[in-house]
Amino acid sequence: MAALFTGKILMANRERDEVETERELGRALENKVLLLYFGSGQCPRCRQFSPLLKDFFVRLTDEFYVERASQLVLVYVSRDETQQQQSAFLRTMPRRWLAVPFGDAFKRELELRFGVSEVPAVVVLKPNGDVIAGNAVEEIRRLGPACFRNWQEAAELVDRNFLLAEDFDDWTSRSITDPIRRLKYKLDKKTEAKNEERREEGEEAS
Repeated sequence: MAALFTGKILMANRERDEVETERELGRALENKVLLLYFGSGQCPRCRQFSPLLKDFFVRLTDEFYVERASQLVLVYVSRDETQQQQSAFLRTMPRRWLAVPFGDAFKRELELRFGVSEVPAVVVLKPNGDVIAGNAVEEIRRLGPACFRNWQEAAELVDRNFLLAEDFDDWTSRSITDPIRRLKYKLDKKTEAKNEERREEGEEAS
């Protein structure tokens, strides 16, 4: 995936840090599903969709909702008219988002490469850069975080530790009770061993 951004710069949301070296990009993008979000804080359709995308992303990456953050990264490709508009929009979005710097010609390259003619648009890519979905806006609206499972399978990601929020209760009950079961099992085994020793001692004494 880093090959798509070779020689390019991405900005960390609400930070002045730049993610620009191949090593940094590789670490940020490796073995993850990549979302390219083409949007604008001023576009009425984007203003309707962006809160849904924010909730979608948070529910997949915030450990309040999942056991472990999903293998998902999002890069915002702005159609905002000014840098101030882009910055204002990003301040309302998750800190884990990355962004193409305002005014960077790479934005137009991405639009042409993926055939983006209107916003909002969400292009979903495999780690190798292959397209999973040309525009997943309606899929995200319809399925919410559940559609990540389909992308995860299509991308052939290695990690199997992904849990949706609705799975969390089952996982919590297992994680709490399993250590108790294991402790009880160990105590039972010790008791059995002691009883066996006593029986053997009794047999020897007789």
